[in-house]
Formats: sequence, structure tokens, C-alpha cells
Amino acid sequence: MGEAIGQVLPFGIGVALSPIPIIAVVLMLVTPKARTNGPMFVIGWLVGLAIVGAIVLSIAGPSDASDQGDPADWVGILQLVLGVLLLLVAIKEFRGRPRKGEDATMPKWMGAIDAFTPVKAFGMGALLSGLNPKNLLLAVAAGAAIAQTGIPGGEQAVAYGVFALLGTVGVAIPVVIFFAMGDRAGAMLEDLKNWMAHNNAVIMCVLMLVIGAKLIGDGISAL
Repeated sequence: MGEAIGQVLPFGIGVALSPIPIIAVVLMLVTPKARTNGPMFVIGWLVGLAIVGAIVLSIAGPSDASDQGDPADWVGILQLVLGVLLLLVAIKEFRGRPRKGEDATMPKWMGAIDAFTPVKAFGMGALLSGLNPKNLLLAVAAGAAIAQTGIPGGEQAVAYGVFALLGTVGVAIPVVIFFAMGDRAGAMLEDLKNWMAHNNAVIMCVLMLVIGAKLIGDGISAL
């Protein structure tokens, strides 16, 4: 199980460093429903990752991802495909980065965060974690990496749980700061939001480039 956990750590970090969801959480924490919407978004985020993991492991587990201790050929092919897709995401983020003097463009739904109910905050967290293309690619990569170790199903679930918890750290940190610091958290969270918004494209580009290259290397090694 230790090998599986080690394999998924980079993917968990890739999910955790998701600027747009972190910005969304910070915006929720300055609304009147901050004390409910912030935690509900984090819970929804974790549930979204858990659902994706359950689906991926249920498919990869019975598919002989491990061949006598070595990754099966299909796992290597999948890693190559995922690596190339992440490199394409990196290129897209780099090309879409704001030019000098331009403000980063935020999704239109962020303008409605003030009106979010706890249920909508939960649902948005689940959608952003489970259906975001970048997160989906990383979750599939994590599931394949776990399955290829050949460990029992229970240990696979634990390893994926580590990935999901690590992937939730990014959106959980602003909520922890909010509850720990109270009114003093405002300035810190505002600085975090502005920095994430300004550097969103660069963060995503570098992450996808590094993780994509890792997956391509793993895929080549497996074939």
C-alpha cells in the first residue's frame, strides 16, 4: 500500500493546487452564509473526488492492471494518453494566460456566489472536483496508479482516500484560516484570492507540464 500512496501523492497535489476553486471558497467566506457554505463546499469537493475514485477503481480493479507485479500494458497506454492530455491542458493554460496589464477572467458563475445556499455550495464543490477536466484526468491517473500495484481492494480504497484528502487540502485551507482567525482572516484571504487569480494560468501550466511529463515517463516504463 505504501507504493500506491507514494504513486498518488503528485496527483493529489495537482488537485489541491486548483486556483479557481480556492478563489470560489474565499469568495464564499465573505458572504453572510460563510460558516455553512465554506465547509459545505469542502465536503462536496471531497465527495466529488470520492465518487470519481469509486468509479475508477471499480473499473480498474477487476481489469488486471497488474501483471505478475508489473503494470499491465493497458495501464502504460492509459498513462501515455493521460500524460499527453495534461500537456495539452498546460499548453491551453499558457496560451490563455492574461497578458501584461490584463486582469484574469473569472467564470461567470462566481458572480452568483453571494446567493448560494449550502446545498448549492455542496453541489458546486462536488462538480468542480469530480467533473473538472483537469481533476478528472488526475483522478483517473491516481486510480490507475493504485490499481497497477495489485494490492487488495480495501488497501486500494485507503490509498485513494489519501489522494482525495490531499486533493482537498487546497480548498480546506481558506476555511481553516477563516474559523481559526475570525475577523483577522479577511486581509490574508483577500491576498490569497488575488494571488491565485493573477497566477492561475502559470500555476496550472507548470503543474500540468510536470505531472504530464511524469505520466508519459511512467507509461513508457510500463510498456
